[in-house]
Amino acid sequence: MTKSDFFFDSLAGVLHDAAIPPEQTPWNYHELIDLIEENGTAIRPAAVLIGLIQRESGLHVILTRRTEALRHHAGQISFPGGRIEESDQDPIAAALREAQEEIGLLSQHVQALGYLDSFLTITGFHVYPVVAKVSADFIPQADPSEVDEIFEAPLEFVLDSKNARAIEIEYLGKNRTIIEFQYEQYRIWGATASMLVNFRNRIEQAAST
Repeated sequence: MTKSDFFFDSLAGVLHDAAIPPEQTPWNYHELIDLIEENGTAIRPAAVLIGLIQRESGLHVILTRRTEALRHHAGQISFPGGRIEESDQDPIAAALREAQEEIGLLSQHVQALGYLDSFLTITGFHVYPVVAKVSADFIPQADPSEVDEIFEAPLEFVLDSKNARAIEIEYLGKNRTIIEFQYEQYRIWGATASMLVNFRNRIEQAAST
């Protein structure tokens, strides 16, 4: 068994079951609900795909840099994903559909493994992060209307607590803490960084039990 095979097997004790989307309140709900209520923003369901792909140097996470023309999170580093539509069977179906649209990820190249804890964004999206195994022969193809660039960051890098920096900012008159990673020229921050930290925390908790 390879190191990556062992890691994927261990995820069974880390992730929520792929058959049942997590029903609990988003883990950061109490940090943001005051801002969302003050802004009168409706909470909308969304899903993202945290795709893990094997490379010679180890597992990598697939990330995108969004175009500057988008309404939400323009120019930011993010996972493929978006709003859950009525036609989507569940959050996994939504994440896979969005990944196909944004980076050309077809069903034969991906296996959904399960969910991380759900997350609330400052723009009012209740996000279901779907962790998935992506075939090494997948060739990304960006949709230029949504994605400017597709790149991969080593999983080992984003799961290393030393690479996650907490920053205090003032937003709408209140102090907030955000997380950021600096990987090469890419600043990974906000919701994407927080979900990666949640991934690391769940792995650490599972290892300690």
